[in-house]
Amino acid sequence: MENNLILPALILVPFIAGFVCWLVDKLDQHLPRWIALIGMLITLGLTVALWQNGNFNYELGQKVPTWSAEFYLPWIQTLGINIHLAVDGLSLLMVGLTALLGVLAVGCSWGEIQKNVGFFHLNLLWSLGGVIGVFLAIDLFLFFFFWEMMLVPIYFLIALWGHKGADGKSRVYAATKFFIYTQVAGLIMLIGILGLVIYGYMMTGMIGFNYNYLLGVANTLDAQLPSVAYAFMLCMFVGFAVKLPVFPLHGWLPDAHAQAPTAGSVDLAGILIKTAAYGLLRFVMPFFPAASAQFADIAIIFGLIGIFYGAWCAFQQTDMKRLLAYTSISHMGFVLLALYAGNILTYQGLMIMMLAHGLSSAALFIMCGQIYERVHTRDMRLMGGMRGQFGYLSFFLMFFIAALVGIPGLGNFIGEFLILMGSFEKFPAFTIIAAVSLVFAGLYGLILIHRALFGTPNEEQQQHHNNSLKDLNARELVILMLCALGLVWLGLYPQTFLDVSNSSMAWLANSYIPVQEVVETVQQTATQLENVEIQ
Repeated sequence: MENNLILPALILVPFIAGFVCWLVDKLDQHLPRWIALIGMLITLGLTVALWQNGNFNYELGQKVPTWSAEFYLPWIQTLGINIHLAVDGLSLLMVGLTALLGVLAVGCSWGEIQKNVGFFHLNLLWSLGGVIGVFLAIDLFLFFFFWEMMLVPIYFLIALWGHKGADGKSRVYAATKFFIYTQVAGLIMLIGILGLVIYGYMMTGMIGFNYNYLLGVANTLDAQLPSVAYAFMLCMFVGFAVKLPVFPLHGWLPDAHAQAPTAGSVDLAGILIKTAAYGLLRFVMPFFPAASAQFADIAIIFGLIGIFYGAWCAFQQTDMKRLLAYTSISHMGFVLLALYAGNILTYQGLMIMMLAHGLSSAALFIMCGQIYERVHTRDMRLMGGMRGQFGYLSFFLMFFIAALVGIPGLGNFIGEFLILMGSFEKFPAFTIIAAVSLVFAGLYGLILIHRALFGTPNEEQQQHHNNSLKDLNARELVILMLCALGLVWLGLYPQTFLDVSNSSMAWLANSYIPVQEVVETVQQTATQLENVEIQ
């Protein structure tokens, strides 16, 4: 029973800590920072406790996932809605990433946020609590509740603490754009979920939002009414694709990143877009294997366009944060290739890639904030020559760019290598095109390093270079060292994480049937139904 109570605690601790931060804001400006930090450290500790006590075994032929721990509480029983939380290897690693990046987000905003500190931490911690709820909820109503709830605090983070544009309104514009995109996508996803519930009621006479129940409903639809299943699959796919984001549904991301405070960017790049990949893995692929197999080519083509489009747009940027935002769009194209190749290698590669990308992109956005604090600009045309001014900062910037572009020995390389190796057999042409894009990643990484660190200082920035700039302090070094150690661990010994996620990924890979098998299964089911009718 001990494990069961940890699950609601993982969600409640950030919510309670955030609320307390807001209450004590008037007493002392530093108190909310410490409360937020302690709250996220407790959440991280609870995740480690789950990891140590968890059972992540998989038995071939299982119809439903094996949960390592569950928490169940009846809620709105007349509608079949319950507070049902569960954790397996996939969700545990995602919760761990969220808790770790939550600690880093609190740490990196320590000196940056000076106004309404308590309300800032309330929004930051509530967004993190909502994300953890998304990873743990297996009642689809509860999942949707957390999915929508986590958007509101992020809207406030961008709108209230974001960077002002030239017109003074761009942060509110960016926040509103983010909110509209994600709200519309959420409503489309809700249509898919409610469609499944209604069809489930028509089949069984029971209303329910339970994961295992709707999995059975969706699989039955997938085999017997493929056109209906395809429509529901598209609804859920669009809901997750906007958040990922998939080209051409990515319009909110560059603006949101450019205007968000550093902690907001860490939240967006490191955690929020991972909820979309998680949703596709947890719901779309196992619920609609046949429809997903039918949609695979289209999804991968959108992913490949996104890979090259994101890389090309990154080339064009002069703002460091916008460049990094477009690299996220480029990297997320690999997510679709991994998903629809649908084997254990690509799924495990996707797991490592999500963890590594979360750490490397979060670290780079934190470094954008650190550079802005020192030279008061994010425009790379106004930088140059910083390598002579900074020892630690220059090293870490080059290290995390190397990680982002997939240098061997770091986590991103392992993820991309497994994805490409696993998808080659099924989609050789798409895999080769995706592999070519890695060259472009190297180029925009080198451009960023060259413009920021090397060359001569811009005349407008010369005044900052004449007076010696401060290098990273102890707090900033600890934050970046945690990210660096995580990436080296993922790169040199990924087996630690692969063992935890193996059971979840093996079940998902077995539930995603190749096209030929799907067609045969559907035909067999149709034949059996005809025989039953004749008898």
